Amino acid sequence: QVQLVESGGGLVQAGDSLRLSCAASGRTFSSYTMGWFRQAPGKEREFVAAISWSGGSTYYADSVKGRFTISRGNAMYLQMNSLKPEDTAVYYCAVARRISGSIYADGNYDYWGQGTQVTVSS
Repeated sequence: QVQLVESGGGLVQAGDSLRLSCAASGRTFSSYTMGWFRQAPGKEREFVAAISWSGGSTYYADSVKGRFTISRGNAMYLQMNSLKPEDTAVYYCAVARRISGSIYADGNYDYWGQGTQVTVSS
């Protein structure tokens, strides 16, 4: 059974940092694109960042560019710096077996974690 498990969320103040992790079990995802999405209360799920299977290419939403860094090794990570209250959301990791069209579209992703809450107070 394929399982993605996020960790590292929490309650922080504006300007603080957090590092999210996504661990996979059940199969290896080393050859697949992986990404982070988030969903704030009352809003649709949105793309945050993605990384190619090799780690050589990374993609970011404009809202997090320069503040967040995605990386992968034995797990996938999202280093979040200079956090803002508008970053408050449930963060999900996801895996795409094949990207057809936009890497930013959540419909491309086949496996999803349960999410980890990130809350940034002002």
